[in-house]
Amino acid sequence: ILLQWPIFQGGFLISPASPAVEEAANTYMSVRIWSAPAAIALYGINGWLIASERTRAVLALQVWMNGLNIVLDVVFVLGFGWSVAGVAFATFLAEWSGLALGLWLCRDAMQRPFWNDLPRILSRARLFRMAVIHRDILLRSLFIESIFVSFLFFGARFGDVPLAANQILLQFVHLTAHALDGFAIAAETLVGNAMGARDRARLRRGAVLTSAWGAGVMVVFSVAVWAFGPWVIELMTTSEEVRIAARALLPWMIAAPVLGIAAWMLDGIFVGAMRTGDMRNMTAVSAAIYFVSVWILSGHGNDGLWMALLISLVARGVTLGFRYPALERAGG
Repeated sequence: ILLQWPIFQGGFLISPASPAVEEAANTYMSVRIWSAPAAIALYGINGWLIASERTRAVLALQVWMNGLNIVLDVVFVLGFGWSVAGVAFATFLAEWSGLALGLWLCRDAMQRPFWNDLPRILSRARLFRMAVIHRDILLRSLFIESIFVSFLFFGARFGDVPLAANQILLQFVHLTAHALDGFAIAAETLVGNAMGARDRARLRRGAVLTSAWGAGVMVVFSVAVWAFGPWVIELMTTSEEVRIAARALLPWMIAAPVLGIAAWMLDGIFVGAMRTGDMRNMTAVSAAIYFVSVWILSGHGNDGLWMALLISLVARGVTLGFRYPALERAGG
């Protein structure tokens, strides 16, 4: 929050856009930055709820936040005419209210005096292992963010219309990843339990079963994008230019669920096995492949950019797949 001005200005210097887009982005970020503490705290709350296998609570939290966000968007943008600022304020309020609900959902943990567990909490070995895991996951997240942030920066070079189309279509990618989250979380639990029991057969069964279900859902998702994608794009923008640009890129969205299944499912499997070092390294490799692909495909415009993004997804799945046999061997 304290460094918001240099961060915003640095972003605009790295990836300049039209004055109208920069003004809208600055308005949005100037409001949204104040919900950063809530957004970060929600990662911890969601993680604790998922680890406690309280996935219904996670669902309730997400439904509340997104539902409130939608309602406030309608009120602030369509009702009050606040435009971009209205969208930002809606998300700001939704995230802070989500934090309040999340803390209430975790109230059982807060009722137990933490000092009874201090010796276990402050164990040097536990703290070191947790720090290593956090470091690996942080680096993995930074590599993934470097891909998506640079994707928007590179897309800005093609003009405002392609940039807006990319923003819309990225929602398809994020929605696909979220749709697979349930299977990835199930894989984390099953694989984690199998690793703890040193049961290799059980580990493989959990990994294969969740991946098979996830793959089936992703095929259905691809068909749904093919059937309903143009209609969803119509709902997400009123600009005919943006609609045309987004529809032209829709084939990449149809391919994304199927091409990304291995990366998303193996993420869950490796998290469950606590093989975070492999996740970090393979994500770094896929990020490098992405940037090389962007350079090689730079002559193909926005299509080349989307192709590079999907290549990075495939690369992450393939590289993690190469490390899976070692994970199985470690499991028993």
